[in-house]
Amino acid sequence: MTALPQNTRFAMPVTDQTTGETGVTALRGEMRVDEPMSKHTTWRAGGYADRYFQPADLDDWADFLRASPHEVIHVIGLGSNLLVRDGGLRGTVVALHARLNDLRLIEQNQSGGLIYASAGVACAKVARFAAKHHLAGAEFLAGIPGTVGGALAMNAGCYGSETWEIVAQVQIIQRNGEIVMRQPGEYAIAYRSVKRQSEPAGTIAAEWFTGAYFRLVQGDQTQSRQRIKELLAQRVASQPLNMPNAGSVFRNPPGDYAARLIEACGLKGCHIGGAMVSPKHANFIVNTGNASAADIEALIMMVQSRVKKATGIALIQEVRIIGDARRLT
Repeated sequence: MTALPQNTRFAMPVTDQTTGETGVTALRGEMRVDEPMSKHTTWRAGGYADRYFQPADLDDWADFLRASPHEVIHVIGLGSNLLVRDGGLRGTVVALHARLNDLRLIEQNQSGGLIYASAGVACAKVARFAAKHHLAGAEFLAGIPGTVGGALAMNAGCYGSETWEIVAQVQIIQRNGEIVMRQPGEYAIAYRSVKRQSEPAGTIAAEWFTGAYFRLVQGDQTQSRQRIKELLAQRVASQPLNMPNAGSVFRNPPGDYAARLIEACGLKGCHIGGAMVSPKHANFIVNTGNASAADIEALIMMVQSRVKKATGIALIQEVRIIGDARRLT
């Protein structure tokens, strides 16, 4: 692994899209090459990224995007809900956690308030911040093991609530580095699904969430903190948090639960290599210590096949699987 010291400025060539003139732009973040993604995913498995960039701030990320118009970009937060295959990732991983970390109270009145949270802020931190300011409705975010950016991208939710229920407005960054505000009505929001209304089916927009404004109601600080405490206790009691995992692997099918179906098929404790269906919660796959990404992906496919054969229900992955199966040398 090769790294530039944190906050060291480094130059990248950039071409002005209007004039065609080429110059250089100085970036302030940290760039690494051949970075092991097992260090940056909660499954603790996966191959190497060609490049791994931690921008200093939003402007630095925008400068990077403008300086590399043809680069393949992968954006991550805490690395939950993500499996990187053993062959790794071509292009550049942009890591936002603790870099896009703005968290502010924008306004507050007798009926409620508005909070802004950047994409790199952990969801649990938003829940605690809201409670501190006597705002209710964000407590469920304490149960989401990821960042605001990931929660927005997949409409993450738990305990009966979902992220976009409290979104008032979002900020995004486009592939050309332009920063734009969007309204919830511009998106088709569904269970674990968020798409631009204008996107053709099957396409992926070349833009990413950089933050959101959350509209919350006036609440009681003590009650909100107690609710957060209860949700976290429930999470500890029901989920295998002592072993590397990526959260829920499959979406719940309509009217049912993925965990119930998996358990009914006798798959708790089943394993392939170092990957195992958790005996504690059947919708979790854990790394018992030496799992490869291939082990985890094979177990995901086996669970889908067995449940489909036994019940006729096709479980849909909630986790994202990216990268190459094998790295070419």
